[in-house]
Amino acid sequence: MSARGYPRVSLPLPGPKGQAILAQDARFTSPSYIKEYPLVIGGGQGAMVEDVDGNRFIDFMAGIAVSSTGYNHPAVVAAVREQAGRFLHICGTDFYYQGFAALAERLARLGPGTSEKRVLLTNSGTEAIEGAIKLARYHTRRPALIAFHGAFHGRSYGAMSLTSSKVKQHQHFGPFLPDVHHVPYCNPYRSAAADPAGAVAETMRAIEADLFQRHVAPDDVAAIFVEPILGEGGYVLPPDGFLQALRALCDRYGILLVADEVQCGVGRTGKMWACEWAGVEPDVLVTAKGLGSGLPIGALVARASVMTWKAGSHGSTFGGNPVACAAALATLDVVEAALPRVRALGERMLARARAMQERCRIVGDVRGRGLMIGVELVKDRASKEPFDEAIGRITHRAFERGLLLLGCGRSTFRLSPPLVLDEYDVDTGMDILEQCVREEC
Repeated sequence: MSARGYPRVSLPLPGPKGQAILAQDARFTSPSYIKEYPLVIGGGQGAMVEDVDGNRFIDFMAGIAVSSTGYNHPAVVAAVREQAGRFLHICGTDFYYQGFAALAERLARLGPGTSEKRVLLTNSGTEAIEGAIKLARYHTRRPALIAFHGAFHGRSYGAMSLTSSKVKQHQHFGPFLPDVHHVPYCNPYRSAAADPAGAVAETMRAIEADLFQRHVAPDDVAAIFVEPILGEGGYVLPPDGFLQALRALCDRYGILLVADEVQCGVGRTGKMWACEWAGVEPDVLVTAKGLGSGLPIGALVARASVMTWKAGSHGSTFGGNPVACAAALATLDVVEAALPRVRALGERMLARARAMQERCRIVGDVRGRGLMIGVELVKDRASKEPFDEAIGRITHRAFERGLLLLGCGRSTFRLSPPLVLDEYDVDTGMDILEQCVREEC
């Protein structure tokens, strides 16, 4: 696709074909869906999305960090077609096929650290989190779980019990899983501490001096669930030392460390796993989203010494579906080859975001690694009051100019484009974003 082919937008959006689909959707689908803005996708290529009326957009959100290889990557499409032509399903819990075993081996060998790994395949990140909860309790024979404020781990009951992102995700759905405890995530921008080391110490005190002294004994805790980079809670990059401190605490008390890399894993940060930046090996790693380039697949990757449950303890009818496994294997090929470029383009995008911060007073903080970058908007840099009402306005202006964005947290833009974008996509998209942000200054 020529660089001159996008963005290209004719107002009003959506066009007539899109309007018809919106009306159909509004009549028949659940009102629980959010529907951020009226994008009605018709196709795409690389980091370009085309709607059903022929409008073209640069994608900075990748379907919530899912479309890791972009749209219609030839290697992924070929793998899906080849597998679909052979067979669509045989339950991997009960029977065998090569793609299932090959993907399990690939993920086990790619897992962070040096320990031998074993893998359970699922349909989604939420299902993988549910499996991690069960495995942690089964292996340790302990009931309690710890998660962080701002965390998003999924929408089923165990995962939702760990989630602490937005009240509407909990409202009227209780009671939740018992013995789940939440502590503040290590956010250096919002911390009262004077430096990053102080922010780490602040979080660790919340666990040891508050939680362990007042609410739950450490030897009752099965696992700590942590996103190495907080996703829905605001794309928060914790300071160096945070994951290392959690690892040391878990080792001290015999607690499992579970890294939720559903959003930050599979090359998103420029390494295969975000926890690799800290040199930390979790006991369990959970992945999904970008693993299948859009096909539904997730995985639980655990130390072999931790994955001690017996045959029949856990499984899935569709988890590790043959077509999804084929997509995941092809995706991993593309992502592994792209990692150096992800780091380079991430630095380019981060530099553009920081330059925008210097010119736009409402940009309070810019943070991230690779192509997982958060741009937080504030009304005033001194008070750091979130400028949440600006997020929707900027998102819609950007949409009308050919850039797809999504917010997270209270007032942060998540920049999570397909990992296969190029310099044109970065520069053109950041130009549009800055134009839209400056109109709020």
